[in-house]
Amino acid sequence: MGEFILNEREIEQTASRIKAVSHPLRLAMVCLLAQGEQSVNDICAQLGTTQPNISQHLSQLHNQGLLKSRKEANRVYYAIADQRLSDIIGMLQEIYCP
Repeated sequence: MGEFILNEREIEQTASRIKAVSHPLRLAMVCLLAQGEQSVNDICAQLGTTQPNISQHLSQLHNQGLLKSRKEANRVYYAIADQRLSDIIGMLQEIYCP
């Protein structure tokens, strides 16, 4: 197998992304979005918290490049930016939530 080397910037970026997903509410959002695109209002309703709180956490995930967004009329929809994140979340659920 080939050697896998990350430079310092890549390591810091990866650690920052893992830290972003490690917050319980943000992890719940990622798990929800792994099922498909959701509007901010849908996420609020399903996770039972306020729109400003959800928006703040979505912004953090989006800024890390973990989510993509699109606007339709007055609604913003979010989705996982890279399917591999959904795969990782699925593997973690299989391991820790059988």
